[in-house]
This record gives sequence, C-alpha cells and structure tokens, in this order.
Amino acid sequence: MRAISTAALMVAVMATTSVAQVPTDVQLPGTQPKQAIMFDGSPHCEQCHFNFDPAREPGFAWTGSAMAQSTRDPLFFAATAIAEQDFPGAGDLCLRCHSPLGFFRGHLPPSDGSALTTFDFDGVTCHICHRTTDPDNSENPGVQYAPYLAHDKQSPPHAYVGAGESVLWYNSERLGPYYTGVTPPHVFRGSAYQRSTEHCGTCHDVSNPVVGDLAHNHGATAPLAPGSFSGVPGSPVAGKAAFNNFPYAYGVVERTFSEHESSPLASVRVGNYATLPSDLRAGAIERAYVEAIASTPAGDFEDGTQRFFTCQTCHMRPLSGKGASPAAAVSHADLATHDLTGGNYWINDATVWLNDQGRLVDGNILTATHKAAMTAANARALGNLDVAASLTVSGRTVRVTNLTGHKLISGYPEGRRMWLRVRWHDLGGALMRTDGEYGTISAQVGAQFLQVETILDPSAPNTRIWEAQMGLTSEWAQQLLALGIAAGFVLEYDRVTGAPSYTLGDLGAQAPGTTHASFHFALANAMVKDNRIPPWRMRYDDAHTRNILPVPPTQSGAPGPGGEFEHFDDVELVPPPGAVHASIELLYQPTSWEYVQFLALANDGSVAHLAATGQAILDAWLATGMAAPHVMATASWDWTPPTVYCTSKVNSLGCTPAVSCSGVPAVGLSSGFVIRADQELNQRHGLLFYGINGASAQPYFGGWQCVAPPVIRTLPQNSGGSALPTHDCSGVYTYDFNTRIASGVDPTLVQGRMVWAQYWSRDQASLGGTNPSDALEFTIE
Repeated sequence: MRAISTAALMVAVMATTSVAQVPTDVQLPGTQPKQAIMFDGSPHCEQCHFNFDPAREPGFAWTGSAMAQSTRDPLFFAATAIAEQDFPGAGDLCLRCHSPLGFFRGHLPPSDGSALTTFDFDGVTCHICHRTTDPDNSENPGVQYAPYLAHDKQSPPHAYVGAGESVLWYNSERLGPYYTGVTPPHVFRGSAYQRSTEHCGTCHDVSNPVVGDLAHNHGATAPLAPGSFSGVPGSPVAGKAAFNNFPYAYGVVERTFSEHESSPLASVRVGNYATLPSDLRAGAIERAYVEAIASTPAGDFEDGTQRFFTCQTCHMRPLSGKGASPAAAVSHADLATHDLTGGNYWINDATVWLNDQGRLVDGNILTATHKAAMTAANARALGNLDVAASLTVSGRTVRVTNLTGHKLISGYPEGRRMWLRVRWHDLGGALMRTDGEYGTISAQVGAQFLQVETILDPSAPNTRIWEAQMGLTSEWAQQLLALGIAAGFVLEYDRVTGAPSYTLGDLGAQAPGTTHASFHFALANAMVKDNRIPPWRMRYDDAHTRNILPVPPTQSGAPGPGGEFEHFDDVELVPPPGAVHASIELLYQPTSWEYVQFLALANDGSVAHLAATGQAILDAWLATGMAAPHVMATASWDWTPPTVYCTSKVNSLGCTPAVSCSGVPAVGLSSGFVIRADQELNQRHGLLFYGINGASAQPYFGGWQCVAPPVIRTLPQNSGGSALPTHDCSGVYTYDFNTRIASGVDPTLVQGRMVWAQYWSRDQASLGGTNPSDALEFTIE
C-alpha cells in the first residue's frame, strides 16, 4: 500500500474536522445528509400505531427497545467520546446508526452530536426502518449518487450491506411487507426488503473505514486488492477502501449479520425445522419455530412467502393482531412483534437512572410510558438469553451449545462476555473452590476508591470466558506514532489501580505481528481474541471472507478451508481433589467493570460536549447493580461413587465378607480413600489386590477372581478382631488407596484411571485355603 505521507497531513485533516466536514476517511456510501425528504418522528406515528394494545402494537415494544433508545444510550456516548478523541470525525460513523434522524437531517457534523436536536434523539424510528430500501436497486430504488453508491457498481449491482450504509426510498411512502389489503391514512408501498436479513445487516455489520483505508492490514484477515484503497489521509472518497469494497472486507467492529449469513440456518425454511440436528431443536430456534407455526400452519408468511430463520424470525416473532388502532385496520396472522431486543438487559436501567439525574446527553425526556416499555424490554432481553444456549455434561466435559443464528455471544464486543462459573463441593457439601468467580475487588478511577464487582481472576487456568477482544498491531502502532500520536497514548489501564499499563509506544516497539488488546475501537485494526461459539455449520470460507474467523482459527473444530465450524464448545472440568459435586452456571454480562473503568479514565475532556459521559456511565453502572451477570443456563456434575460388584465367597464360619469404601479416590490427596472389607475371619492375613484392565468373574477355589489380570498385590495385613483362641468374623481389612496413589509407587494410577480392586484372605478350613471378597470399581479423580 502507499505509505501515509506525513504527520502534518493527518494533523491538517483532524484540525478541520469538527468545524467543516467529516473527513473522507470516515465517510461511507449510501444516502447522504439532506438528500432524502424530511422525516417524521415517532410522535407522528403514535396516533395509530401506539397506545392501543401493548402486547401486539408496534409502538410499545419499539419504545422500550435499543432502537428507540439508541440516541439516548449513555454507554454509546461514552464510547463515542473516546472515538472522537482518537480520530476526530469518527463519531459520524457511530451516529449514522445511533441517530439516523440527526445524520439524514444534516445535523452532523459536528460528529460529537452537539448539533442534534430533541427530535434527533428519537433513535431508529419507524420512518427510518420503513424508508430504507435495498442498495442494489432491485426493488425500490433509493437515493444514492456517485461516488456514494452503496453497491459494487456491477451489472447487476451487489449491495454493500453493513457499516450503516443506508439507502433511503426517495419518496415519502412508508415501505412495509404487506402489498395488498392495506389502506393507511399515509402513503404506503409494499417492500420485501423489510423482511430481509440485509435490512438488519445495514447497522449490524459494523466496519471501521478509518483503519480499513489507512492501517497496513485494513483491519482484515485478507489484504484488500491493490487499487481498492488509498492509504492517504484525507484523500478523495472515490479511492477509499469503503467505496471500493464490501463492508465485511475491512475494519471489523462487529459482524452479527455476517455470522448469520455464514451459517446455513439463514436458508433453512422454518417449516423444515424437523430436519435440524436434535441439539438445535431447542432454545431460541425452537421458540422461533413454535411461534411461526402458531401464526400459520406451515410457519410461512400469510401471503404464502416462505419464512426462513432470519433475524426477523427470532427478533420480530409473529403473532396475530392489528398493527394499527383504526377499526378499518387489517388483522394479520403474521404481524411482526416489534421486539427488537438482543441480550442487553442493563443499559435501559442506566439510561433511566441518568435521565432521572438530569445527566443524559439528550436533555432527559423519558416519560412514565418510556420507562414501562423499557422495563418490559429488559424482561424480553433476559428471555432471549435464557434460550440462547444449552449446557450438557458428559463425564468431565461440559458442552455449551449455541442455539442462536449468530455467534454466542454476538454484537458490539467491548465489555460483553460470557463465562462458566463452577462451584465445587466435597462429600460434606462444603464449598472447595469456585472457577470463574464473580465478586468484589477494590479499584480506583482517578481519585475515586471503589468497591466494584467483576470476574475475580479472569486469567485463572480453570476459568473459561467467551469474548471478542479488539486491538492494535505493532505495525499500525508504528504508523500512528509516525503520524504524531504520542508514545504515551494509553492502550490499557490496570483494572485495580487505574494506572496506565500499556501504551502505544510499548506496542510500537514490539516485533511485527505483535498485537495488544485495547478498548480504543476507533483505532483497532485487529481482532486479538475471538473464542465466541460459532453458529451452526459456520463455513470457514465465508468466515474468512467476512473476517469472522475465530482468533486463533484453531478453535471450534479447526475445520480449515472448505470446512465448517462446530456450533458448540466442550470444556473439560478440573475438579479439585475430593470434589463430588459441581454446580455449573453459564453467565452473561453486557458491560464489564474493565470497560466502564476505561471509558471513565480515557475521557480526557477534550471533546467538550461529551466530556462528562465517562463519569456518567461509571456512576450509572455503580448505581444500577454494576450490570450484574445473568445466569443463562445451568447444569451439574456429580462424582460417580465407586460401585461394588462380583460375589464374595462365604467363609468357613458361614460369614460373607463385604467390601465398602469411604472418601474419594483422587490425585492430589495423600490420604482419605479407604477401601474396607468387613465380616472377615479374625486374626488372619490378607491383602488388597487390584488391576486396571477391567472386571472379571473367573472361578477361584469356590469363589471368584473379580479383577482381570494382571493384578498388583499390596502388602499383607492382619485382619485383627477378636483375640485368639476365639474364632469369629470380627476381622476387618482397610487400605488407604490415596496413600498408594500419592506415593508414586505405581505410575499407572493417574487421574481418570479406572481401577478394580478385591480383597483376598487366608481361610485354611475352606476350599483352597483362601477367601476372596466381592470387589470395588472406581475411577481416580
């Protein structure tokens, strides 16, 4: 690629951003500000689509959703503040999806949102979704002019789906999926696009055009083709990567749409649910099927159009009812619930808290209706999490199965995480150890000393966390340093002290190919970690093309080119010695302490309009439960106790020896697993012998040899009991097998080894002069 020429050029681009226009490095194709006719806000739609049936109407569900609150979202503005600091103008990328009204009405720039009006804070409104059309012009051609064409300019064109590259229908008609039987008081036009995954993909496949064009690797797995990018800050948009490549090809931020498109689930007809693997016929997929079948017998749309497992099938599930209040409004069997929730059950609480404090960026206008709708949306989000995954335990393996149509977890990655919390208990029920423990630590943000909750030891060897971590490469760090960004630019803070723990200079000094995780998403050009669980049969080739490969790619079955990833993850449990029970929980947290701390510390106040947003989101997080994790699924592991098998030989006094045990056989315990034989002849020699090749039932002098050869004999013991000359069955043999394991005398006695053991004793009055007991089968933990 062409080298970025001088720091002075970058400085010049940045210096003019907030005053004049968004830099070309941030601009994207699609309908541009003030090109489409003006929009109405949600109040215009309320007279017909709100306040008549909260369970069915579009209005109530939408009001509580992240769509409606997208421009009030305090976490969003806290992140936008950092993006604006890192690359002035980057906020335009964020606001074009979070405040489309502000974008299309021309209230950006400034890209910090300071020119947005109350009207613009209406979020992703009815008019936005019902005016958006397909960028490939295949159905209802929209407003787009060269060089801002949101397609590949081929014949026929292929749409650029993602990065907020919306294309709007040129007229005032509302677009929707019903073509006939609709007579609303406003102009209307049928559109299949509103049922398509591409519609959702517009804002749910987010790419960063800054690193896409300027970074050495374009923020991609595969390099962009020569001539399809500029590499020069501030150069004309026509040469930029975003104008010559599909959005999935560069600058990964989030890829929910691509994840879905890379799985065959996207093309499975809902009516063909029974053809899915049995482990997928559960959770969110089962719920979507059940509700679709309840709407129409085949699960299709009522007009006969086939329904597939699309975004809308799961997130706008069908029900029967009217979408509008007038008596003349048509009732539909497949009315789309405007649910529009994912798994974030916390951000609404933070938004309401800051609203009531008068600290929202938008001026704090939430009504009682807003709050009720947001509470209902929180419940729907929790419901989504409850059906997103399943836990099953087999032996020492716990399997987490993805029951969604995208990665588990998906969406904006920063601060989101899912993990296993495993609590181990001994025979007495006492807690021995917790893996993945979530609890309180003392931490600091500036002069604030806080007690906060987080994963206590995220790097512990037995803690499994699923997450995506973005970051920077050393090569990109060197480019940024050459552009004049200070070597002391902080990439990471210590989560306890709040002190800078890694800088841009530190990374730039590393060898090529080195990466480091950082929450500076506007500058991130690499995915440092991504062990999230892929959707069903996610194709390697599509994942490579769309930049959604696991990082490293040797996960989820490591299929390689032409293969398909597994839709589950198997975690090997590691019980502490002596554990007999584990309670297993799959936890999800939408916003972590580490991310909130970063947003507060990294905000240097230089973006005046958003200077208070870092402290605001920290205060809201602390005041509303710290985004406490939600238990998505549970399971348990239980130690399999030793079992007694085979048959004892009745001894010469008519007694039947009986083997039993106490404790747990385990590596790491020096004692405590005692094998015992009662009803033995008193004052007789005997011994325990064992083998590792299975059970047996070979006749042996009137009894049975219950252990398959070869066998290993322990040292002889005396049975004790009544003193001679008394002869009775008061003898007892005991042997602490854990002591033998710990001694190392037998290197085959390792964790997971199955052992078969039996007592033998002398009985001169019996056939063969011996008395074999029954036997014990156990596994060493």
